[in-house]
Amino acid sequence: MSAMTYGIYAAGQVAATVGPPDDPAAIDDLVRGLGGGRPFVVREYAHFLGTPADPEKAQILAPDRKMRELTMPDRWYDTGNRRLDLVLCYLPAERDLDGWLAFIEQAVHRYGAIARFLQITLEPNFKLPWIDGSSPGVLDALTTGTRHARRLLDAAGHRDVRLGFSVAEPPEFLGGDEEFWAHLEALAPADFAAHVDYVGLGLYPDAFSPVPETALAGLTEHALRHLREQNMPRAHLGPNVPIHIAENGTPTGPDRTPDDQAARLDIMIRTVAAAATRHNITHHELFGLRDADSALAEPIAQLGLTTSGYRPKPAYDVYRKLIAES
Repeated sequence: MSAMTYGIYAAGQVAATVGPPDDPAAIDDLVRGLGGGRPFVVREYAHFLGTPADPEKAQILAPDRKMRELTMPDRWYDTGNRRLDLVLCYLPAERDLDGWLAFIEQAVHRYGAIARFLQITLEPNFKLPWIDGSSPGVLDALTTGTRHARRLLDAAGHRDVRLGFSVAEPPEFLGGDEEFWAHLEALAPADFAAHVDYVGLGLYPDAFSPVPETALAGLTEHALRHLREQNMPRAHLGPNVPIHIAENGTPTGPDRTPDDQAARLDIMIRTVAAAATRHNITHHELFGLRDADSALAEPIAQLGLTTSGYRPKPAYDVYRKLIAES
């Protein structure tokens, strides 16, 4: 196994899918069990929903609460060798760059001292509801927001915070994303690429459509290679800019047993680790610790290493062992 740094999304909510409340004591115990004292990344999401916030989304995503506190107390993210990866999501119903830049400023003021990674937008190349790529003005939100975040971090003395963005890959999973990469290609490096410390990859090759287990390693390698060799160069992001596997998951469900999930997870992570040196992949973050709601059959509700009641599935032990081997 490679020397990647591993991590996880530790809360339960997935977009609009909300199950039982998060249990901080269970999260602490399970995350400590995975990390084993090694450097370990914990991923969190905060959402900009427009000015004023879209009321339907605000009721579900609670953006004001996220600016007061994340899933765990502040000090938790900075102890036990943990590192906070904070994602700022852009989801207004109408284009709102002024409100977005003010939101970034608020987030840097609130969390800049404890975050180690700050991600500007979530998968802006992916045009699905509840994903940033569907939001009006998202391309400018990414590029202008990244420059703004860099200025704010530098001015506040948070120069150790790594700044990045994430994409979903490869384009055939999405129905095409040429507009996104063409937009970045047309920018001068000083206007965007120079401010990017890493590119995150949302990696779900088998989560939302049937894929034979035997095809999984090839699909995983294809997504890594396509991002590194095809798209990042278009955006003026060279081999020195690392890739983070920002999200990676595979569900349980009616047609996927817990043992199936564990075996597929093992294949994907070992494939990533084998390619890590070749593609400069430095981090792998799993999505996620627990199911959003184990009572629901859809894949998005059952991506966890544990049930929504925090009972570990076989995949929990698989991930723990993979981390220990690294």
